[in-house]
Amino acid sequence: MAESGDGVGGGGAATPFDAAHVAEVKAWITSTFEAVNREVPAFEYTPRTVAHLHGLATLSQNRTQVVGIVAADLRQKAAEFRAEAARVREILDCAGLAQENFSQSGVAAAQTLATAAHLLDLKDTETGSFLIAMADLSLKKTDIEEKRAAVKKESKMLLDNTRKAISRLTYLKRTLGQLEEEVAARDGLMGQWETNLKVMASKERQYLQQLANYKAILSRVGYTPEISHGVLMQMVEHRKDLERKTKPILDTLRSYQDLPPDKALAELAIEDKRREYEAAEKHLEEALQSALNTTND
Repeated sequence: MAESGDGVGGGGAATPFDAAHVAEVKAWITSTFEAVNREVPAFEYTPRTVAHLHGLATLSQNRTQVVGIVAADLRQKAAEFRAEAARVREILDCAGLAQENFSQSGVAAAQTLATAAHLLDLKDTETGSFLIAMADLSLKKTDIEEKRAAVKKESKMLLDNTRKAISRLTYLKRTLGQLEEEVAARDGLMGQWETNLKVMASKERQYLQQLANYKAILSRVGYTPEISHGVLMQMVEHRKDLERKTKPILDTLRSYQDLPPDKALAELAIEDKRREYEAAEKHLEEALQSALNTTND
């Protein structure tokens, strides 16, 4: 085995603290291997191995001390139990209750009684101890039954809630399927509506353009907002009335086409009728102008 000074500090002298650790490690390794009749293997002591082995040695020594204390306590208790068993055996022998004096069924009954006392964690086998233990068991049983009933009730409630949730989930799935079918059916309708909206938008632009063109035309011809449909209808009625009044005059003029060949008389008659016709036309124009002025006012 390599010495502690050879592997620690790269061949230099080890510090006192490291030397103490190395000594403890060597002593622990030696005692451990001698306990199993084996030789200590040769290895180099480095700061890392010494630190690791020192930790193991400390842990092992602490556990060994604990085990020793526990073993000593158990040995002391075993001695006390043996002494108590001998005392009880002596008392039973004096009372004629030795084990060899009992029948096989008696021994079995005693063992059963002892086992029951051990299971119930009793200090003795007195009837009172058994009664107290049975009362505790009864209370524990009642408490367990109450908890079991509460758990059963809660489980039933959870089962009912689960069934309701499953029913609700089924309904929601069915509703979702119906909605998906309706969406699929309405997709085509939405596409048709989108097409119609596009057509209507195009028509709207066309109509707006036509309206602008018509307004431009009306503006060129002198149309004003005061000339409404009602005014035009009044003018038409007034025109018809004037035509009805002038119709006899026109018929009279047409009758002059059959005048006698007297040129002078014919010219005079025609001139009179022309003046009457011009007067009628002037009256018609004045009436129309008056109607327009009245509408504008």
